Amino acid sequence: MLDGRARTSTELAVVGGISASTASIHLQRLERGGLVKVLPQGRHRYYRLDGPSVAAALEALSVLAGSPRVPFVSTTPDPLRAARTCYDHIAGSLGVALHERFQAHGWLAGPRRDRSCELTAAGKEAFTLLGIDVEAGRASRRRFAYACLDWSERRPHTGGALGALFLGLALKRKWLLAELDSRALTVTRHGRRELMARLGLDFPA
Repeated sequence: MLDGRARTSTELAVVGGISASTASIHLQRLERGGLVKVLPQGRHRYYRLDGPSVAAALEALSVLAGSPRVPFVSTTPDPLRAARTCYDHIAGSLGVALHERFQAHGWLAGPRRDRSCELTAAGKEAFTLLGIDVEAGRASRRRFAYACLDWSERRPHTGGALGALFLGLALKRKWLLAELDSRALTVTRHGRRELMARLGLDFPA
């Protein structure tokens, strides 16, 4: 559910490789805990995460679930590790690389102890020139920008309203293509050219 899509308990059971009854029990617990929303439609009940804060918590828990006693070796499938969605922002190697470029250019400062990042004056100008409505992002009820720990890379990518706005821009301009039923993102040839021209980011094919 970290891709932001709503799915039935049957679909989630198939994806998770568990029985339908087990999926139903887990979903009921998540619903009682306020972690998922249920969207009834016809005969079906669709489940989705209750917002980006829940997604960020699950992403961080995925990191903690690994054993700290052995050297880290990612077992994430290559397409997901390269570029994927983390709820509504970019994760994977691409997400981490973008976060580092934002900081290297002096557009983002931080993170602070609460993982929040501050948009600098240069950053506001740069993101506005890219076509991102920074003020609309600030006006939303969610965190504006923060360092979201990436479970496959063990380094942060940019979460929050700013991360969501950048993903929306990249999809609209066809820098990225979203897989139909997967979190995976594909970086287009046009996208690679734009990332290099605008950010100095040479993302491998």
